[in-house]
Amino acid sequence: MDIYLPIAEVSVNWPLLVLLGALVGFVSGLFGIGGGFLMAPVLVFMGIPPTVAVASQASHVVASSTSGVIRYSGQGAVDFRMGGLMAFGGALGALAGVELFRYLRLLGQADLVVSLSYLLFLGSIGLMMLYESGSEILRRHRGETAPHRDRRRPLFLYGLPLRMKFPKSGLYISAIPPFALGVFAGVLSAIMGVGGGFILVPAMLYILRMRAGVVVGTSLFQIIITTAITTILQAGRNQTVDIVLSSLLLFGGVVGAQVGARFSSRFRGEVLRAALGLIVLLVGIQMGLELFVRPSEIFLLAPGVADR
Repeated sequence: MDIYLPIAEVSVNWPLLVLLGALVGFVSGLFGIGGGFLMAPVLVFMGIPPTVAVASQASHVVASSTSGVIRYSGQGAVDFRMGGLMAFGGALGALAGVELFRYLRLLGQADLVVSLSYLLFLGSIGLMMLYESGSEILRRHRGETAPHRDRRRPLFLYGLPLRMKFPKSGLYISAIPPFALGVFAGVLSAIMGVGGGFILVPAMLYILRMRAGVVVGTSLFQIIITTAITTILQAGRNQTVDIVLSSLLLFGGVVGAQVGARFSSRFRGEVLRAALGLIVLLVGIQMGLELFVRPSEIFLLAPGVADR
């Protein structure tokens, strides 16, 4: 049941890839994220080169996010105005990120930077999410009242120019902070193969202070556009997108995302955030450990890198 991946130059079990796509798609629909932060490390563990894993799984992120947005938009839970602004920033960030990714590949440092990025970003974000949600769960279990939370939005949201109205999110703020978040997500999409949802969702909740009901759907909408542009750029500029791998992951992801979106309403918000924080933290730690574990083959030429 193995199939050869021409760009990755390895053989893998194709039913396993379809199942992996479905599982990560389920996580994507459940938590409102692209799922790339989970997919890329698993592909690396399966023996696929990190540069190919990062670029190829981006199409899965697009498919699973699209599936999720269709469901959330039917519930009126997507702010397309906010998502479009962030996606515009994401497109510019993707352009810069792909060029940076190409430069790192030429230096032979792309794999190292990918692993370090996962360790730093996922480790820190996972710890913060786990601490915040874990504290809330403990207070609820003990019957304690939650401390008063300052709901005032940061002053810079109003002090900056170019203010815009976002009725569905309940905001009238400067367009610069959402645009900047989109740019940052675009760079992450190119370097780490992620949609940036694991960073955008907390930022939209705690910095922009958007209405919680539209955060997940809006995040997925932004991820679709940013990651689709990243995939096209990676294929044309770096030739690291394996179409066979992408197709298998995409097939399972569409189905899994629909199922995950249905289950999301059955859990409390803090429980979902705690589970997501734990997953993010574990993935970041596992990717970081790869930097300190002796590889089975010390001298290995990465696919697509010319011998000099």
